[in-house]
Order: sequence, then C-alpha cells, then structure tokens
Amino acid sequence: MNEKTHSVDSSWPIVAGKDHTAASIFRPEALLREARRQKQLGLVAVPEICVLDPDGDVVRHLKRSGAGRIHEGWACYHTELLAFNLDTVGEVGIVGCAVGAPFAVLVAEQLFASGCRLLVSVTSAGQVTPIGPTPYFVLIDRAVRDEGTSYHYLPPAIFAEAPDSMLFNCAEAALRGLSGISVHRGPTWTTDAPYRETEAAVASARDLGALAVEMEAAALYAFANATGRAVICFAHVTNAMARIEGDFEKGEADGTTATLAVVAAAIRAWASACKAT
Repeated sequence: MNEKTHSVDSSWPIVAGKDHTAASIFRPEALLREARRQKQLGLVAVPEICVLDPDGDVVRHLKRSGAGRIHEGWACYHTELLAFNLDTVGEVGIVGCAVGAPFAVLVAEQLFASGCRLLVSVTSAGQVTPIGPTPYFVLIDRAVRDEGTSYHYLPPAIFAEAPDSMLFNCAEAALRGLSGISVHRGPTWTTDAPYRETEAAVASARDLGALAVEMEAAALYAFANATGRAVICFAHVTNAMARIEGDFEKGEADGTTATLAVVAAAIRAWASACKAT
C-alpha cells in the first residue's frame, strides 16, 4: 500500500536532523558485547523465532507450568528471555513486559542482533471499532503512527505498513484454520499515551479505519521496514478501554492458549513463506 505523508514543520525535534539512510553510531551489537563482558556470558544465539509478550501473561504461564527456561545467552540489561518448545514449530524465545514502542523496538533490535529471524508481537489492545464480542485478535496490516519511535526509522507518514506482503498473506491464510479463535485483519492505532485516549483522539483513529488501539505495532513495523526484518504484529482485543465493569477478560488461561495458537500459526506461515522464496 502507498503511504500518505504528513505535512510537518521540519523544525520539530521528532523529524529534524533525521537521515534515515545513515547508520547509527550506537549499535545493539556493541551494547550486547559489553553486556556479555560484564555479565560473563558466552556468545549464544537466541532462538531464530522470538515473541514479544507485552502483558507478560504467556511468560507467567510458562514459568508457572515449568515449560520455560531462562536463555543463558541473552545479554539484555532490561529483560530476560525464556525459551520453550511450542507444539509443531519447535523452540521459541519470548520476552515479557516490553510495553510501548521504544521498549519493544529496543528489545527487537537486540533480538535480531542475537540471532532472531522472525519476531511475533501479541499485545493487548482496546476496541476502537466494534467488530464482534471480545476477546478476539487482529492481524495488524498497518498501524497509525501516533508514537515517536517510528519517526527515527522512517520519514513521516500516517501509517506504518506490515513489511512483507508474502509473509502477511501466508499468515492470514494460516490463521483461517484456527478453530474457536476469532482473527480479523486490519489497521490499529499505536499510541504512546494510553491515558490520553480522548473522545476526539479515538474518533480520529476510527476515521482512519483503526480497529483497536495498542502501543507497539507502528514502531515495530517501521523498524522492520527500515531494516528488512521479519515482524508480524497482532492485537489481542480484550477491552473497551475499561469503560465497562468486568473489562479486560482474555479467556482461558489469561488468553495464553489462544495466543500460543495464533503464534504457532504465524510461525508456520513464516516457514511456508521462506520455503516459497
């Protein structure tokens, strides 16, 4: 899809002084090198498939069940990486509670620098455009860039698009085969300020077609497009922004069962897309 660009004042710090083709002088590889030295860690690659779990529900489930094990080579200063075996797809790494665009992309940069080849993000989201009873998932095809991180990776535009059309189409087809799990395709609104979701802001996002509001997808897709990485983002629509009592229910095992089924389908799609190329 073609991106529609904003008309912006180039004196704004968020867009001033940005050369999106220039290499950064501060690289994740360098930070990880120093972290490994300080923590006395060996150079051990992370699983080639990793998951971001901003809510941390899947991570907590894996710890309670004993299914997850700490990955001893993960050198991040801010997070721990669990490795676990996911039915039909093999070993997967997962990082919990990396909430918000800057944190999610910081972790994504370090995961790909450590051997990751596919990153799947599944984040809790609020319903913007009602399309059915919650909870359900949205396979995010583009996200409104109402955050700051994406502007450091791509020039200003309304949306950040899913980076790989073949992978995305394979994922959409794989998700149709899931039993008892509702998955829709569409755009979301990525915000840095969840407690500034005003009536006007929600209406503006709805006018742009957003189905839900979340905090990471626009930045992760901008990063993926700028760096050629494979990233798939899902919104797990679980609430109507707490405007009704009893909101934020995710379903069985805090939504973990459904989330892992969605992740496994996305991984199978990636494997299929890789074979096709």
